[in-house]
Amino acid sequence: MKKELIIFDMDGTLINSGIAISNTINFVRENIGLPIMDSDILLSQINNPDINAAEYFYGTKEFTDEQTKLFCEYYDKNCVKEIALYDGIKDMLDELSKDYRLTIATNASIEFATKMVKYLNIDHYFEMIIGANCVEKPKPSPDMIIETIDKMNVEQEKAILIGDSLKDKEAAIRAKIDYILVDWGFTTYKEAEAVSNPQEIKNKILEFI
Repeated sequence: MKKELIIFDMDGTLINSGIAISNTINFVRENIGLPIMDSDILLSQINNPDINAAEYFYGTKEFTDEQTKLFCEYYDKNCVKEIALYDGIKDMLDELSKDYRLTIATNASIEFATKMVKYLNIDHYFEMIIGANCVEKPKPSPDMIIETIDKMNVEQEKAILIGDSLKDKEAAIRAKIDYILVDWGFTTYKEAEAVSNPQEIKNKILEFI
C-alpha cells in the first residue's frame, strides 16, 4: 500500500548527536565517580534494547534523580553545540516532503528534540514531534508510533518508520508498521539490512507499494 506518513527517528538518523550524547553520559559518569567510557563503545550500546541502560552506563538498576538532573543540565547547555545533520539529510527532507507527511518519534525528550531541530532549521518539515516523555514507554515500546499514527489520522499500512537502531525496528514491528533501517547512525549493519545513503530512502519506500 502506498505510504503517506514517514515517522523518523532523530538521533543517529537525521542528526549526528554522537558527540553530544557521549559527552553528556561521560559528564554524568565523572560526577558520580565513574571513569570516562570510550565514546565508540558507549554509542554502540546506546540503542541496545537488550541492556539495562542505567546499569550499563551508571551502575544503578534505575536512573536516579541525580543522574537525570546532571544529564539534563549538561545536555540542555551543550546539545546544539555538538550536533549536525548527516550529509544529504536536508536534500532528502526537501524531496520527501513533496510527497509524504513527515513526523519525528525520538527517545529524546520533546524539549531537547524541538530545540535541536529548530537549531538545525529542519523543524518546518515536520507536522509532529513526539518525545520519550510524551508517552508511557519510549522505543522499543510501540507507544510513540501508535500515538503518532492516531494523531496524524493515518492507517497503519500507510505509515513507515525510518531509524538507525534495533529499538526503532522493534517499535515498528510491535506497532505493526513497515520500517527502513539506515547505517550511518550508531548501529552497524550488514549491507543488505540497511540503506547507506539518504538519497536511497525514497526508492526504498516505493518498494513497499
